[in-house]
Amino acid sequence: MSKVEIVDLKANVLEENDVAADKTREHLKNSKTFLLNLMSSPGAGKTTTLLSIIKLLKDEMKIGIMEADIDSDVDAVKIAETGVRSIQLHTGGMCHLDAGMTEQGLASIGMDDLDLVVLENVGNLVCPAEFDTGSVKNTMILSIPEGDDKPLKYPLMFQVADAVIINKIDVAEYFDFDMDKAKAAIEKRHPGIPVFPICAKTGEGVEAYADWLRKEVKEWIG
Repeated sequence: MSKVEIVDLKANVLEENDVAADKTREHLKNSKTFLLNLMSSPGAGKTTTLLSIIKLLKDEMKIGIMEADIDSDVDAVKIAETGVRSIQLHTGGMCHLDAGMTEQGLASIGMDDLDLVVLENVGNLVCPAEFDTGSVKNTMILSIPEGDDKPLKYPLMFQVADAVIINKIDVAEYFDFDMDKAKAAIEKRHPGIPVFPICAKTGEGVEAYADWLRKEVKEWIG
């Protein structure tokens, strides 16, 4: 019996995406623009965290925000009210952005005069972790109400992240969330990764993350 060729379509798609992502990073480097990919589950506080970060950094660097959602422009409108450049990316039902979609967004926002572009990815702990967007760094947000076991349940998200924000620490007393256990689980998935407990609503702890981001942007753009 002759053997039937088996083609791993997922592997092929990811390989092609990785090539495109590397080209995007080369484009970013030449333009001296830093792209941050911000990921989390829905409701973890990505937009609120961005608003706090923008408040701290907008007078130091030129910032652009790309809001990715299946539909609506709610988040992009909120960001635009801060005075920074903001565009909405509709994924047409897809639960993540890939490198090609990100490149289209960068072309639309016009990154040549921007120091920092943040891509707020679609709220999802699975698909966004699988696709390299071409970002320079990835940050994921874990919120207190989600529980301290998420690093164990969604390992890839924490493995591809370069920094983890633990948001909504102001409500920690109302949830069964063990900060030490969460940090230990994150460390297990990604040894040495920086973890920033914050309250995006009040701004508590955000300065420490902003310092990390300042350093990364400076190193990238020179």
